[in-house]
Amino acid sequence: MNHDEAKNILLLYRPGTADTDDPRIAEALATAKRDRELADWLEEHCARQKTLRAKFRQISAPAGLKEQIISEQAARERISSWRRNGFFAVTAVVAGLVVLASVWFTRQSNDDTFAIYRSRMAKIAQTGYRMDLATNNPAAIRAYLAASNAPADYVLPTSLARTDATGCAVENWRGAKVSMVCFRTGRPLTPGQSSDLWLFVVDRTAVKDAPAAAAPRFIQVNNLMTATWTEGDKLYVLGTQGDEAALRSYL
Repeated sequence: MNHDEAKNILLLYRPGTADTDDPRIAEALATAKRDRELADWLEEHCARQKTLRAKFRQISAPAGLKEQIISEQAARERISSWRRNGFFAVTAVVAGLVVLASVWFTRQSNDDTFAIYRSRMAKIAQTGYRMDLATNNPAAIRAYLAASNAPADYVLPTSLARTDATGCAVENWRGAKVSMVCFRTGRPLTPGQSSDLWLFVVDRTAVKDAPAAAAPRFIQVNNLMTATWTEGDKLYVLGTQGDEAALRSYL
């Protein structure tokens, strides 16, 4: 099962239900575990489903609905074909309302796209990644990124430019390529870790509501302290474990 097939199937997936018993959904969920981009999409999809479920639970049943259901159940044998057609029409309307509600909540969740972008990049740095090129040669890193049509004309702060690089990777953000440049601070690394300082560079126009300020903005994202700033047409996110003071030393 490929990425697109799995995503189409997971559009019908409702977390916390018996949907996982469906073999096709189970296969799609397994595919998402191997596909980081699909896993990130699934996380947002599940969040939207939970929000919709909570909203629908807040809707009060109309007065007399219980009595109406009992009455109609008792007279089920008299239900004619036009009433069955009416049922299907109502079902179609409800389905349409669910779709519209999903679109509305999707737009609501995308109002702060920059925050989602920053969170996604921080997650990549913390949950494991594969460097496309492992090298401590800054020129080789830029050459690789340029050949991959990813941002390569980034400007490094003086302190960061003096920090040892370990390689790079090309990530994706909604169709735009993101340059991930990896560094080593010199602090002890955990087994299997090759970097502990990460810079993400993307065209500013690719991220909705990207900050325009050149002065860095600091915020903790899970276990990662991040600094974000804009220079020219590029948006920069720098992250490392530690506090704001530790991160400032590279700016």
